[in-house]
Amino acid sequence: MPTKQNAVIIGAGPAGLTAALEFVRRSEIQPIVLEASHEIGGISRTIRHNGNRMDIGGHRFFSKSDRVMNWWTALLPVAACESGDNHSIQYQNKQRTVATGQASAENTDLVMLVRPRKSRIYFLRSFFDYPLALNAKTLKQLGAWRTLKIGISYLAARLFPRKNETTLEDFLINRFGRELYLTFFKSYTEKVWGVPCDHISAEWGAQRIKGLSLRTAVLHFLKTTFSKKKPTDLSQKGTETSLIEKFLYPKYGPGQLWEHAADLVTQGGGELHMGWRVTALHVEGNRIASVEATSHSGDRRTFRADYVFSTMPVRELIRSLDVEIPAEIKQISDGLIYRDFVTVGLLVNKLTVTEPDGSPLKDTWIYIQEPDVLVGRLQIFNNWSPYMVADPDKTWIGLEYFCYDRDDLWKMQDEDLKKFAIAEIEKIGILKAADVLDAHVVRVPKTYPAYFGTYDRFDEIIRYMERFENLFLVGRNGMHKYNNQDHSMLTAMTAVDGILSGNLDKKVLWEINTEQEYHEEKK
Repeated sequence: MPTKQNAVIIGAGPAGLTAALEFVRRSEIQPIVLEASHEIGGISRTIRHNGNRMDIGGHRFFSKSDRVMNWWTALLPVAACESGDNHSIQYQNKQRTVATGQASAENTDLVMLVRPRKSRIYFLRSFFDYPLALNAKTLKQLGAWRTLKIGISYLAARLFPRKNETTLEDFLINRFGRELYLTFFKSYTEKVWGVPCDHISAEWGAQRIKGLSLRTAVLHFLKTTFSKKKPTDLSQKGTETSLIEKFLYPKYGPGQLWEHAADLVTQGGGELHMGWRVTALHVEGNRIASVEATSHSGDRRTFRADYVFSTMPVRELIRSLDVEIPAEIKQISDGLIYRDFVTVGLLVNKLTVTEPDGSPLKDTWIYIQEPDVLVGRLQIFNNWSPYMVADPDKTWIGLEYFCYDRDDLWKMQDEDLKKFAIAEIEKIGILKAADVLDAHVVRVPKTYPAYFGTYDRFDEIIRYMERFENLFLVGRNGMHKYNNQDHSMLTAMTAVDGILSGNLDKKVLWEINTEQEYHEEKK
C-alpha cells in the first residue's frame, strides 16, 4: 500500500498553520507541524497573564485580499453590531454582509469584532494625529516656524526629489520632505531598527508605507472630514494600510484565531508537535528527504518529508541543511540581522492622559516619539478588544521596546525591566507609578527581519534555495521579509496552490509583496 504523502511544516505561526489547514481542507496530503515553542501563533499569538491578554505588537485583521478575508471570517464570523445594523465589509470592490444576530460577542467566543482604529503620535508631551493631518490643531502644536519649514522642505522634495532612492532616508524625504522626516520619522525609525535610516534599504519603506505621503495624508483627512460614509461601512478599497479606520479583531486577540486553526488541523488528521525544534534537514539529491527535530527533553525524531515548508529564520534554516553550503551563501546567511522585541504589560488603575472630554484614551497604538525614553510604542489592549482585560475598570497597556538580544535592555531581569518601563512612561506623563497594579514581561526574539546587514545580497540565497525542489520558504522569517500576517498567509496559500496544481514555480511566492492589489501598482 503506498505511503500517504505528507508536508512537514516548520513553525506554527500564521504561514505554517495556513499551509497546514489548506492541506487538510483541500488534499490528502497530511501536514505535520513542528513548533519549537509550546505556544501557537508565532508572533501572532495571544499572551495570557493573570486573566488578562496581550497582543505582541498589535495585529489588525485587514487585508486587500478577498481570499484572506474570507479565510479569517470563515474561522471566526463577524459579530453583529450593537445597533442591530448589518456590517457592510467592502474590499477589492466586493461586499459581504453579516446579518444582525448571526454571531454575538456576548454569547459566542469564536467571533471577530469590528474595531475602530485610532493611532496617534506622542511628541513634545502632546498627542499628534497619526497619520499627520494638516489641520489647525497640528499647526498650532508644531508652531508657525516649524510648520513653515515643513512646507518649504516638502515643496523642495517634490521639485527636486532624490533620484537614486536606495535608502529609507531617501524614501521618506521624497514623500514627506526633510523637515517632517527629521521631526516625526527619523528618531522613531532608528529606535525600531537601531541603525541610521541611511543604512536601511528603501525596500522597507516600499513594503511598510508604500503610497503614503504628506499629500495622501492630507487628502485622506479632507475625504474623511467631508465624507458621508455610514458608521457600519468598512469600505477600505484604495485605502493605504496605515490609514485604515476600522478593522476586524478576534474577541480574545490574534492567538485565538490561530489556536482555532490548529484545532481544525488536528481534527482533520494533521499532526501538531509542540516543543520540537528542527535541528537538521537531510538532503538527497535536489530534495529534502527528511527533517530531524529535538524535543525540550532531548528526544530526537526524524520525519520523512514529501514537501517541506519552512517559516524558521533563514539563517537557522541554512545552518540546518546537511550539505556543504557554498562559502558565499554562508557569509550572506550569517550576516542577516534580526531585531528583537520586548513588551512590558502594565495593569493600571488609570492613565494620567485622557481624551479632551476626560474619558479614557481610545487609541489602539500610540507611537512614542520622545527622544528621552527608549520605549517606542504603547498599546492599550482594552481598545483592541474589551475582552482582553479581566476588569473593564482597569487599563491594560503594553510598552514596546525594540532591541537586540545582546543589549542590556534584553538582558535585564524581569523585575528591573518592569521598574525601568514604569519609570519611563511616568517620566513622559502617561501614568503615575502608584497606579500600576501588575506587570508582565514578554521577550520575542527575531521579530523583525532587517533590511540591512547582508540583506542587499539576499537574492543569492533565494537562487541557492531554489535547487531544493520540495522546499518552500514562507512567512516573515522564512522569507526574511517584513510581511504582515495576511501576506505571510498568502505565501503559504500560494505554495499549496502550486503543489496541488503541479506548478511548482516558487518565484511567485517572492512576488507577493506587502502592499499589493496584486501588482496593480507595481512599476
